[in-house]
Amino acid sequence: MPDLEHALDALAGRVSSLREARTAYPADLAPTLDAALAELDTAVELLAEAREELRKGGKRAGGKKDGAQRELKLLRQVFRAFPVPVIVLDGGGVVRRINPETSRMLGSPDGYLVGRSFPLLVDVSRRAAFRSHLTSVLQTGQPSAFETRLAHQGRTHTVQVALTRLTMPGEPQQMVAAVALPTEVQLPEPGGRRPEQSDGALLIAAAKRHDLLVKMGRLLLDEQALLRPVAVARATRLLAAEWADWVIADLVRDGLPRRSVVVGPKDHPVGELVRQVEAADPAASQVVLQVLERGSGVVQEMVDDETLLGFCTDGPVLTAMGAGSMVCVPIGTGDGALTLVRTHDKQPYTLADLAVFQEVGLQLGLAVRTQSSYQSRSRAADALSASVAPRSLPDVPGYEAAAVYHPGSSVGAEFYDVFPIAKGWGFALGGAAGKGEEAASVSAMVRGGLRVLSVWESDPDLVMRKVNEALVAQGTGMFVMAVAGFVRGREIRLSSAGHHPAMLLQPDGGVRYAAGGGVPLGIAPEAETEVQTLTVCPGETLVLYSEGLISSRNERGEPYGEERLADVLGRCAGQAPSTVVKAVESDRNAFSGGQVWDEIVVFALRGV
Repeated sequence: MPDLEHALDALAGRVSSLREARTAYPADLAPTLDAALAELDTAVELLAEAREELRKGGKRAGGKKDGAQRELKLLRQVFRAFPVPVIVLDGGGVVRRINPETSRMLGSPDGYLVGRSFPLLVDVSRRAAFRSHLTSVLQTGQPSAFETRLAHQGRTHTVQVALTRLTMPGEPQQMVAAVALPTEVQLPEPGGRRPEQSDGALLIAAAKRHDLLVKMGRLLLDEQALLRPVAVARATRLLAAEWADWVIADLVRDGLPRRSVVVGPKDHPVGELVRQVEAADPAASQVVLQVLERGSGVVQEMVDDETLLGFCTDGPVLTAMGAGSMVCVPIGTGDGALTLVRTHDKQPYTLADLAVFQEVGLQLGLAVRTQSSYQSRSRAADALSASVAPRSLPDVPGYEAAAVYHPGSSVGAEFYDVFPIAKGWGFALGGAAGKGEEAASVSAMVRGGLRVLSVWESDPDLVMRKVNEALVAQGTGMFVMAVAGFVRGREIRLSSAGHHPAMLLQPDGGVRYAAGGGVPLGIAPEAETEVQTLTVCPGETLVLYSEGLISSRNERGEPYGEERLADVLGRCAGQAPSTVVKAVESDRNAFSGGQVWDEIVVFALRGV
């Protein structure tokens, strides 16, 4: 009864496989139909045997007969000398013996295929039929022959396979001899031989792997790979170009693997299959989960379980791909999994390939994490930049206003602002001494303090002093050069804390300087400021500017300076503020060759 149950289970599995073959290959039903008829004969035989056994009420006894050692040696010599490929299979289709002619035809070293499943070499459309023919031969003892394609080690053979049942001395189960007579052979492409065949091939393969790592490093270190989420897509395309027929990247999000990128072969139409693979859930893939759990890669020189990558509409994903060999490695440390698949007619992956792809996965993981960190910092920098400069300038009654703001080579600390106050408008401009996020956050704090305190204070100098007290109390160790002004009618009251003097452009092109000066905020508990009240008549333009503008240098190291700024302003007499700030911007760019190291702010307010 155990033998009968085992046979029935095997029959059910083969019938299920035939159903899948019928669905996957609807235009090629003849082999499947022949195999199905063979399965019916097998079922009849099983039922007859079961009835006979039940009638006898006993169990079939089996015995072993030892053959003479001389006869066994003779059989082995005949087997090895046989001039055609012969493969001895067990009942499950696993290779138990191969003769040298088989090794020569398939391009495999001696013993390479022993212990592996022979149906994996058979064309995908014929595998279900082959298994059924194999079982029929075992059950009935009648030989069977059919034509199929064998693909291995970059070689493709169209062969006539003849199956014959064997009873071998010393073996507890019956075997099947498969004789494969080639009718057509497709040799591997140049470079498609196994790398183990010669020292020269080993060196070429090692050079190719090194070249891959170099190319991958350059690709992942490119600035665009940091600015935009393109690292994974670029890496998979590079791998698909020379190293795989299929490349799949699964990234972990919210604790679960999510399919990110699928790249399929470009030489035949697989668009629908690509969409199916994209839609497949990587959490249902045994190999992906295994790699993520263990943190190490796996290589299968011959895919022995076609369900490892999960299922799609057409059945097992690996079956639909025609997979012959597969590598799966972790991306980073728990960031995802990278899977590469080659079809049966391509050179299989080796342990050396596994090692290089593990390094690729590590590089890709670092790139993904660096990209995430870079983009987070970029968003933070953008947020800080937004906190030191308004998105747009409000309308100030009786005046026209315009400004330009250029960030420097790193997160900077210059700020400017225009805001309403009691019975008028206020403005402020300045910057913390230093660079980076800390300096920008201090500038943002000062800008916010000036804006908030201006709601209650009527004098910008009082506002400046209170902000100084708060900055000293915070103990940041940083000081801020700033100027603030309140606009009421034609009068503008200015308070300067260590800032450059404002410039007043006259309608005739003359330029007058405001007082400026004072001590920067945050240095001493008692602020030392310079206060001045100006009258800005219609046609006059008040211009304020940052340290970054004045300290810009040309190729000879000369600073831009206030004199050059005054000269440019003189040429802008009578122009709108937007024209004035653009003229200054253009002149500075020409002076410095377009280079910007520190933030540049130019603010202009013109009476109308």
